Amino acid sequence: MITVRVFDSGGGGGLYGADEMQLVSASGEKISLAGTWDYKVGFNIKSLPPMPVSNNPNRLAVLYNAMINPLTPMAIRGVIWYQGEANTGRPGQYNELFEGMINGWRTIWNEGNFPFYFVQLANWQKREADPVASGWAELREAQTKTLELPNTGMAVAADLGEADNIHPKNKQEVGRRLALVALDKTYHKKQSYSGPMYKSQKIDGDKIELSFNYTDGGLKAQGGDNMQGFAIAGEDKKFYWATAVIKGNRVIVSSPDVTNPVAVRYAWANNPVSTLYNGVGLPASPFRTDNWERK
Repeated sequence: MITVRVFDSGGGGGLYGADEMQLVSASGEKISLAGTWDYKVGFNIKSLPPMPVSNNPNRLAVLYNAMINPLTPMAIRGVIWYQGEANTGRPGQYNELFEGMINGWRTIWNEGNFPFYFVQLANWQKREADPVASGWAELREAQTKTLELPNTGMAVAADLGEADNIHPKNKQEVGRRLALVALDKTYHKKQSYSGPMYKSQKIDGDKIELSFNYTDGGLKAQGGDNMQGFAIAGEDKKFYWATAVIKGNRVIVSSPDVTNPVAVRYAWANNPVSTLYNGVGLPASPFRTDNWERK
């Protein structure tokens, strides 16, 4: 007999999951969890009177007072941060909020600019057939801008996500990329820790030439020479999928649909295709060369 106690404060209760779910013993014995379960309601929370305040912890000062403030009397060596999904509906605020939080924590601890390393949002949701506006892409851009603060670092994860899982399983590679940042910047074991980062663009007729920082080992196309994920637009601000070709440490982008290009976007989507890497196998951070507001 298998007995499970369930506490559900926000849903319909019960057990959820695929029919393939099963328990596996050390000896290899498998016990299926599929099928109908007998159950008994222990206590119905709906019988309680309403709470005097909302049960949602995402309210002003609640998370900070409960989870961060108790730690402030202790010494701190650094921070690893993985968050942002809840802010994709208002990405324009994120850079200011994120920088303000980092500066605030550094002020409260009064230990200088301790390391603050974070994970850029992973890819998620259904992949779009055409280039479209993306709150997730704008949030990643806001995270990238935070690198302007001293002693910060970012691990790109736009190639590690899953379309149907907002909490992707491959945390090992996320941790490895964060470790590369820490080993170089905190422990001074010099090594490559970042994928290519957009530096500048040069318009050349019907093409745009892109330059990058962090091209350690040269630029590489993941999955063959047919690089995907690049889009190009003219003055009309309409983006079309583009052809992208690596030339040394530059990428040349063009499309027959755009004869007078002015801007390029790469991996600019909720769930982008990531094909641009450097020679040490680290992915390029999503970017855009324009600053057009989303309609």
